[in-house]
Amino acid sequence: MGVNEQSGTNGDLLIELEDVYKIYQMGQEQVKALAGVSVSFAAGSFWAIIGPSGSGKSTMLNILGCLDRVTSGRYTLENNDVSMMNDDAVSELRLRHLGFIFQSFNLIPQLTVQRNIELPLYYLGWDAEESAARAVELARRVGLEERLGHRPMELSGGQMQRVAIARALANDPRILLADEPTGNLDSATGQQILELLRELNEQGKTIIMVTHESDIARLANKRLHMRDGLIETVEED
Repeated sequence: MGVNEQSGTNGDLLIELEDVYKIYQMGQEQVKALAGVSVSFAAGSFWAIIGPSGSGKSTMLNILGCLDRVTSGRYTLENNDVSMMNDDAVSELRLRHLGFIFQSFNLIPQLTVQRNIELPLYYLGWDAEESAARAVELARRVGLEERLGHRPMELSGGQMQRVAIARALANDPRILLADEPTGNLDSATGQQILELLRELNEQGKTIIMVTHESDIARLANKRLHMRDGLIETVEED
């Protein structure tokens, strides 16, 4: 069974990569970070992308998140051909359809928890009252309603990652992209974050998570193994 057939069984397709190459020019040398990848991701699925350092998994996540562009091939997101869009249109698509969770949290230290959660809504043009109500709702959802007035440095690592998840949910995206979301956390806190991601998936969010740890990858329903810019195998529970 082909990769596309395996990954499209649980719902409508949100994402499709077709023969995607990503080539970086490193001095006189060309490095193929992705070397002809074809895969699709269905709505409501929970994916782990796993592989050793240099396998192309982070490059794939950056392309899926519209943070980088393909060198050749086609990337379709929610029926939009991203590979044919200009930068402004891609930024708008990213803002409206995707949520990001980073290993290093990427919170703004000068802003409170509430303001960090509200940030995507500012760019979407929400008014202050609506944004505040949404931030309170999301903080409650991730168990941080008592921390809305705190700044990131007053929080534990697990709390900071919960803020990052709440911020990722602010625009109510169908797709959450997580780059090593437990990498800076102890094992117990990391497990709590993974359980939160699983709950979000059960509530209908499509989750694509990059990890280099096989035990974390097993928590996902589908696992895509990469090596040398290629998909080696796809496993499905």
